[in-house]
Amino acid sequence: MVRVMASGVFDLIHPGHISYLQQARAFGDELVVVVACDDTVRKNKHEPITPDYMRAKIVGSLKPVDAAIVGKNNGDMFDTVREVKPDVIVLGFDQHFDVDKLKESLKKEGLGHIRVERATETADDLNATRRIIKKIKDMGGVQ
Repeated sequence: MVRVMASGVFDLIHPGHISYLQQARAFGDELVVVVACDDTVRKNKHEPITPDYMRAKIVGSLKPVDAAIVGKNNGDMFDTVREVKPDVIVLGFDQHFDVDKLKESLKKEGLGHIRVERATETADDLNATRRIIKKIKDMGGVQ
């Protein structure tokens, strides 16, 4: 059994998320998705539109996903990696991780056996939450 871990914000689910999760699932037999907690989203991206527990519930109901959990808010992502125990971590195409640096960090944490892969971008027009929000704003729907 190969366990795959994917992670992200997953605020406003869109085709890019579905593509990412399908690609991640293809790397193994079980897909566990870590949904960023609200504080992490606020710190790194934007004010979340949907609370973390709801985003995890939505993501967990998607076909490629076996389980979805809310990430820890302690600043140490390796605690979550240790909890999930993945064989493979799949990064989204737009996630700002350097694959080689992540591999080195995993090795330093005693997790060097975990393979790291990166998903590719989908060709869909609205494949990122920021693009969807911008389109809504451009249409005059959000002030």
